[in-house]
Amino acid sequence: MKVQLYTAAWCRDCRAAKQFLEAHGVVYIEINVDTDPAASAEVLRRVGKRAIPQMVIDGEWFQPYTPGRGLLIDELTRRLGLAQQ
Repeated sequence: MKVQLYTAAWCRDCRAAKQFLEAHGVVYIEINVDTDPAASAEVLRRVGKRAIPQMVIDGEWFQPYTPGRGLLIDELTRRLGLAQQ
């Protein structure tokens, strides 16, 4: 499984997504939209807005949080094939 995570250092939800992945031993590639203008443009092209974090799991784009609700733990668990806790 290939997991990419589009992030920025200032993004609280990005930090939560990284912590979730690391806690579950999921290997991922972090792409910082602040330091990579092409990555920022790719997020905008793919999802139509500059919203991070964005996760790409085996080529499928997914926004792993909902504003005001936070990280979508159940959805992440399902999409990543992790055991329910």
